[in-house]
Amino acid sequence: MFVIRREPHNPILSPRHEHPWETLATYNPSVIRKDDGWYMYYRALSNPAALVTPYAGQSSVGEAFSKDGVHFEERRQVLMAEEPWEAFGCEDPRATVFEGATYLTYTALGSYPFNKDNIKVGIAVARDGVHFTERHLATPFNAKAFTIFPERIGGKVAALFSIHTDEPPAEVCLAYADQIEDFWSPAFWATWYADWKSHTYALRRSDGDQVEVGSVPLLTQHGWLIFYAYIENYFNERERVFSVEAALLDRNDPSKIISRTESIMVPEEIYEQYGLVPNIVFPTAATIGEGGNLDLWYGGADSVCAKASVKLHDLMRALDPERPARTFNRAEQNPILAPRGDGFESRAVFNPAAIDINGSTYILYRAMDAAHTSTIGLAISKDGTTIDERLDTPIYVPREDFEMKKRDGNSGCEDPRIVRMENTLFMTYTAYDGVHAPAGAVSSISVDDFLARRWSAWSTPSLLTPEGVDDKDLALLPEKIADNYLLYHRVSNRICADLLPEIGEGKRATRCIEVMGPRLGMWDGEKVGSAAPPLKVGDRWLMIYHGVSRHATYRLGAALLDASGTSVIARTADPIFEPVEPYELAGEVPNVVFSCGAVVRGDTVFLYYGGADKVIGVATASLAHMLDALS
Repeated sequence: MFVIRREPHNPILSPRHEHPWETLATYNPSVIRKDDGWYMYYRALSNPAALVTPYAGQSSVGEAFSKDGVHFEERRQVLMAEEPWEAFGCEDPRATVFEGATYLTYTALGSYPFNKDNIKVGIAVARDGVHFTERHLATPFNAKAFTIFPERIGGKVAALFSIHTDEPPAEVCLAYADQIEDFWSPAFWATWYADWKSHTYALRRSDGDQVEVGSVPLLTQHGWLIFYAYIENYFNERERVFSVEAALLDRNDPSKIISRTESIMVPEEIYEQYGLVPNIVFPTAATIGEGGNLDLWYGGADSVCAKASVKLHDLMRALDPERPARTFNRAEQNPILAPRGDGFESRAVFNPAAIDINGSTYILYRAMDAAHTSTIGLAISKDGTTIDERLDTPIYVPREDFEMKKRDGNSGCEDPRIVRMENTLFMTYTAYDGVHAPAGAVSSISVDDFLARRWSAWSTPSLLTPEGVDDKDLALLPEKIADNYLLYHRVSNRICADLLPEIGEGKRATRCIEVMGPRLGMWDGEKVGSAAPPLKVGDRWLMIYHGVSRHATYRLGAALLDASGTSVIARTADPIFEPVEPYELAGEVPNVVFSCGAVVRGDTVFLYYGGADKVIGVATASLAHMLDALS
């Protein structure tokens, strides 16, 4: 469980029109941290040069310095085209301090128009760490994003780079050399290239995707950490998605991938979505920051330099192949509830709400019969895991026209969430008649009537969502905000909120105060919706939510909301829970974990969830751990 936090001062480097060599764009930074501060090498793009590249700007490499890692000044141009093989530009530098010298690798453009035959790798050398007095053509073949490991591995010099980037599919490769000078030796590359396929990593998940090396490898106690660009649907410009991923390589044999993430960062901010080339985040450096943080440096929309940070401990835990199942650990008794008999819960039981009353956990779950009609069942647990009692009849059934079956198929009262406000329990749920759009409804009951099992005391349900709108995943904040009820609901593919003066008085949501949307290209890229009602933590709220990927896998994430319940302070980059067990992978709907309820006891969060729309499980996590990751 980890959070990617963008630097509030982003973009930290933007074009300067008074510098002709960087008047169009400054992006894809490579950063070296030294005792006196941060040195950033970046791609600087000028306006098209009438006598050289009249149809494209020309790139050179700039340098900027910062004492605090945020505010960069003292800009200068350190590398510009001089040799024939780079005559049309020097792009995307990666800087490595290796055995006392600074090596600047870059993409060298030899002619125009640009193609696979004129895009190669150049290497500049500053023996004194300041002045780049040497430059060499490295790869005689099409390659980019060449990064040199900062120390020898088994006595060898090592490098990662992307090959055939302009004659896809591109691959990420590893090269070993006896001396660093081998990297600009034609004889060395002739031998290496003869067997280049044996040096590649299996990083692409689809033949239609592209990968490019991002950061210089960073040595951690667990291995070499790298960030790279993952581009989905590379050959389809309309559906192309740039994202950032991370991988952990073996310390002594970096040809071995210990583990890797999925996409952890996609374009979300204005400076990432709009620029010379929109919707790009491209990682190019990683450095150790303050307080155990790792700083990730990247280019935004091929226009500006930006920075983000992540707690290194949290990221490494997520990359640990021996880690438990994400943040939450499943109970050994799972599934704790399964379909039974030939009555109201004969087909499936799933998507449970939960509330703790007088030391017992009451689990209100969606029960489905053979006719696909959903009602609400009840089970009770004293320890939060063991089911001590399970009622033989539902506690809540369809009563109103908007939830009564009108044709064969699913209908009824679905996916309950429950909160307590003083002595009243409010249950929100999805009401569906099988014909009209699903709607959000609410009913209430006093705590006394609930404990006495006077189910007839449930109030007449009323609709809370607009007519004709597919609006689901209703949850109430368990406290009023400015004397109003705060209602979460999902409109289309995002979590919305609205403030209502009354609940159950015919008042419906009319606004979508957007709380959270999907992140295209990530695990929650198709849609998001609330899971359990938010949990109070100090003066803030912990929201667990579900996210759906483009592959229709349902997983769970977490976000920390401010006191208003509508502003996101932090949101996990990775899922905190995902389907891995057989009862989560196969059922009525495969590849689903879906929660509607959570209870906190001490430091333990009990998460109740449906597995594959068939059974119910429970998993636990440390509240302190979750809040530490989100803080």
